[in-house]
Amino acid sequence: MSEVGKLLILFGAVLLILGVLMLLMEKLPLGIGRLPGDIVIKKDNFVFYFPLVTSLLISIVLTLILNLIFGMKK
Repeated sequence: MSEVGKLLILFGAVLLILGVLMLLMEKLPLGIGRLPGDIVIKKDNFVFYFPLVTSLLISIVLTLILNLIFGMKK
């Protein structure tokens, strides 16, 4: 049971760090969610936003982190 507790603490710490980084990235001109390649369509009363490049970047980073975490058990 202690392994589950350690894993939950690790995930909580990762979420905390990601939250702080997202708050800090909002102040940058090209922060998360405003990368080149993200799709934004603005019409009269309609805005469609699809963060394509942001999603790919987050997916790659999370894949690397999780491979490092779970690869260390071998």
